[in-house]
Amino acid sequence: MNLRPTTMEEKFNRLLFIPIAAVLFLMIGYQYVCPADSNTCYFRSADEDLPSKITSKFNFTERDLDRHVDFNIRGDDVMVFLHIQKTGGTTFGRHLVKNIQLEQPCDCMPGQRKCTCHRPGRAESWLFSRFSTGWSCGLHADWTELTSCVPVVMNKRDKKSAQKNKRNFYYITMLRDPVSRFLSEWKHVQRGATWKTALHMCDGRPPTQDELPACYSGEDWTGVPLADFMSCPSNLANNRQVRMLADLSLVGCYNMSSVSELERGRVLLASAKANLRNMVFYGLTEFQRKTQYLFERTFGLRFIRAFTQINSTRAASVGISEKVRWRIEGLNALDVELYEYAKELFLRRYQHNRQRQRQEERERRWQERQHRQRLHRTYLAELWRLGGGGGGEEEEQGKGLEEVVTTEDYSSQVVRW
Repeated sequence: MNLRPTTMEEKFNRLLFIPIAAVLFLMIGYQYVCPADSNTCYFRSADEDLPSKITSKFNFTERDLDRHVDFNIRGDDVMVFLHIQKTGGTTFGRHLVKNIQLEQPCDCMPGQRKCTCHRPGRAESWLFSRFSTGWSCGLHADWTELTSCVPVVMNKRDKKSAQKNKRNFYYITMLRDPVSRFLSEWKHVQRGATWKTALHMCDGRPPTQDELPACYSGEDWTGVPLADFMSCPSNLANNRQVRMLADLSLVGCYNMSSVSELERGRVLLASAKANLRNMVFYGLTEFQRKTQYLFERTFGLRFIRAFTQINSTRAASVGISEKVRWRIEGLNALDVELYEYAKELFLRRYQHNRQRQRQEERERRWQERQHRQRLHRTYLAELWRLGGGGGGEEEEQGKGLEEVVTTEDYSSQVVRW
């Protein structure tokens, strides 16, 4: 058997290999514990941006919570914003046309109320809203009006009548605490707002004067006291959110004699809940950052600037007694129940998406660790070869290294999952 004498260079290479290998193992261990994009090496409170424990009152399915859609802005998908008065819709509507990162941003000219929101490379709008297409279906059109009007208007605008059944219309909206919203609408009307040009179309016609009598005589209701505002039985401010989200044709539109008041309320509330639940997205005025987060997760779009929470509104500055509050809640009993339902669903969707995001991040880190491990194994094998390891010895050492890494892999799985 021929034994080749060990040269000084080979001894030096082997001595050099030991500290280098030790450093590499330390680097591998650090990467397992503290990945480069992770905050696990810093102390922080758990779930610091998740809501506190949600009191469960309603039963929601996985489909109700997981509302992610592949919004095809290059295709024929259309986002339809149902703008309910005094829910922060003006602010949110501006976010849609001015604050989304897009390949082809909306073109908003100074001094113009509407922006041009075209698809990339096509002169067709992907957004139906006040600030893009204007009030094309009437001033503050509701669910009943929009669902029958929007497809016709959009196909006419884009000259695509043959494509009508191929479009996806994604309806979105904003909701607000009913008492705050009611007070905000009162203050708005008190300053002269009327919305009297609203069409209120239902089953192909507007309501008659007998079906929807005016609450005031003259041009507007400027200066109306809160007591008078609450006393008008035909005031559309009452339960506005339920009425604008429900299918009014189910109760004979604005014909109050078609069904009893109790049955009308029950049907409208159930319809509003179902339509809201089936919307891919809705936000709450009281949760601006969570609203932004859910929109981004739902549509896969990103806003340029973060939403801000403004609590110093005109409604917040109105001081009312408990008796008046109870009266407002009574006038808006359907809205109160709808908002309770909407709030729980909203927070559960947020919680579901946060958990899903964390799972996605764990899976991504796991894949990155697997990639780093493959690179380290390749590098160690090459380093061992350069260090002068023999064929048989090299194979045994390689197996040993692989066993160590495999054990570490399994430990990481136990800890991470």
